[in-house]
Amino acid sequence: MLPSEKQLLVNDLNNQFRHHGATHVIDAVLKHGVLGQVAMVSSFGAESAALLHLIAITRPDTPVLFIDTNMLFVETLIYQSDLAEQLGLKNLRILRADPATIAEHDPDNTLHKDTPDTCCHLRKTSVLQNALVPYDGWITGRKRYHRNQRVKLEFFAYDAPNDKFKINPLAHWRAEDVADYVAANNLPPHPLVAKGYSSIGCKLCTVPVGINDDVRSGRWQGRAKTECGIHFETKLLTPAEDMT
Repeated sequence: MLPSEKQLLVNDLNNQFRHHGATHVIDAVLKHGVLGQVAMVSSFGAESAALLHLIAITRPDTPVLFIDTNMLFVETLIYQSDLAEQLGLKNLRILRADPATIAEHDPDNTLHKDTPDTCCHLRKTSVLQNALVPYDGWITGRKRYHRNQRVKLEFFAYDAPNDKFKINPLAHWRAEDVADYVAANNLPPHPLVAKGYSSIGCKLCTVPVGINDDVRSGRWQGRAKTECGIHFETKLLTPAEDMT
């Protein structure tokens, strides 16, 4: 299928599912394969339990990709293990950057201080890029209320530079919808949420936020950076290409 045909397919699906909800989108993708082979990518962060639960009750053998940057909070690693077991996820894949690549480009683990975009690319973006090679697309937990580049999200998107479909089942959910779903299904919260963390990434680049602050305002605080890079729809480079 040509890129132009893939974009037309995405447009048709968004029109078709305009008045539908997350479960219909997930069924179409996981049960009926409307976009081919897909994986889910999850940070096992503050809001991850809701979408992971929806995936687990639909197709628990769905590949779930979790990127361990080796800079995550210990609480995230414990939560990931416990939640995956509780939900019965049968195809969890933990991804990490090649240690030799880290040793070459960030031997003292200080890259995040001066060039956080490169750090994210090294430890996360390029790792995911390689893991997604066998798939036609991936399921994300992005939502419109996260603002910034996410305010106009649709259920389906096509990332043309990287030739991947993106599926955003919770694009139209509000924060209240996530909270209600988590409570109704008795899902455990990420332990750092109670400490004021509303969006949780690497421990060196994430801080707690105030109750009225934007959801993602605790990520890379004090910088113009708002995304790790996995959602930038530009051609992804290898670490070596990115650092030349």
